[in-house]
Amino acid sequence: MIRALPFVLLATAASADPLFENRSGGIPDHIYSGGWEHFVGGGVAVFDCNGDTLPDVFAAGGETPAALFRNMGDFTFVAATIPALTGVTGAYPLDINADGLMDLFVMRVGPNIVLQGTGNCAFSDATDALTIPADDQWTTAFSAWWDTDGKPTMAIGNYVDRFDPEGPFEACDRNHILRPTADGYATAPLNPGFCPLSMLASIDARGRPTLRISNDRHYYVRGGYEQMWDIAYERFLGPADGWQNVSLWGMGIASRDLTGDGRDEVMMTSMGDQLLQIAQPDGTYVAAPYAIGTYAQRPYTGGDGRPSTGWHAQFGDVDNDGRADLFIAKGNVDQMPGLAMQDPNNLLMQNENGQFSETGGGAGIASTDRSRGAALVDFDGDGRLDLIVMNRRAPIELYRNVTADTGHWLRIALSQSGGNRNAIGAVISVKTETTQSQQVTIGGGHAGGQALPLHFGLGPATNATVTITWPDGTASSHSTQSDRQITLTKP
Repeated sequence: MIRALPFVLLATAASADPLFENRSGGIPDHIYSGGWEHFVGGGVAVFDCNGDTLPDVFAAGGETPAALFRNMGDFTFVAATIPALTGVTGAYPLDINADGLMDLFVMRVGPNIVLQGTGNCAFSDATDALTIPADDQWTTAFSAWWDTDGKPTMAIGNYVDRFDPEGPFEACDRNHILRPTADGYATAPLNPGFCPLSMLASIDARGRPTLRISNDRHYYVRGGYEQMWDIAYERFLGPADGWQNVSLWGMGIASRDLTGDGRDEVMMTSMGDQLLQIAQPDGTYVAAPYAIGTYAQRPYTGGDGRPSTGWHAQFGDVDNDGRADLFIAKGNVDQMPGLAMQDPNNLLMQNENGQFSETGGGAGIASTDRSRGAALVDFDGDGRLDLIVMNRRAPIELYRNVTADTGHWLRIALSQSGGNRNAIGAVISVKTETTQSQQVTIGGGHAGGQALPLHFGLGPATNATVTITWPDGTASSHSTQSDRQITLTKP
């Protein structure tokens, strides 16, 4: 039985409907191309690679070489020189060696690669130096966390075993945990594997660090399901733990506390229904009621009643009213006849009652290309979240948020000493008339993520109290004014 959904009514500033301006001409043409091995993937990694506070973009290319685009300001991006890499499905930024420069874990059809940041958007190949295994697998999911004060522990999700003569159906490959050693990394199995397309290490509804894995039913066919792996206990959870197995065509993961209780809700994209799970006080999850408006199971533009296919999902406060909204990238896998071909991306705005309303068409972001990875990011520093979308067999898209009468905002970066320099695993709470929280994580989305300050919309509030629960469990509180980016350092 679905329990009542205790949504908190957040204070808002009067705001207009969301509106985006297509600025795709400001970024060089780039597509995610390739055959069946690139039906999935196509992620973007967004981070600041040269210290100018403007977010830059690493874009997967599939059979097209991957690209790095430097943000020059005013929605102008230029291509930077990086090692020539093909077969790239996506990438995640993280600071592996705690030198203050972002590195990239690059996922590939073939051996994965770690690009170490050397400053000014330059990179060197650190794969061998870190003893990252040169497995010839099809990597489609990644997450990372810190168990100790050294280098991060990393989870690698591999899709279908391309070399299985009985495949591709029921031929899901093995997943791995990479654990830091004195000399680099050692590999441990993470089995069973059910063809993952997203992984996210975060604090679950129980309050424990857990690796959530979203798996694609299309290839495991039967006997598989979405997975939860307790990081400390090093075991998968099951019904006895309160985790009820769910099977879907899992593509992407997004998490955010929507109810104000400090527990993250979790969105899992799929073919057909997009599943939002509501965290419960007893540490379990229940499916959100249909009336919440997030299932987004068919195209909203009309003319095609077949199911949608969801990929990257991200929560973000598009109008800065203090309520997290939701973007979902949509697009047919290739030419699957049972699924919608004209499948516009979703922009679901959260209302005062906690329900979501579709606004993608009016907002100007209803592209019907085969979208894959994406990111809601403030590219120009004006306090409004913009949008970048990667497409399969179509050029990358860039949109500027020009929504009028938006609320106040705050961006927060964290810093601490030791190997976990960016405080991955911390929780940031922002209190105005209500309290919002976000976790600092690496992973989730579909084939790409961000390493940027976390964005909070504040509605009418001009001041806020920020409380950081640091990865070691200690807490610190800070007062700040709105409409600025701040960096908080662990005392």
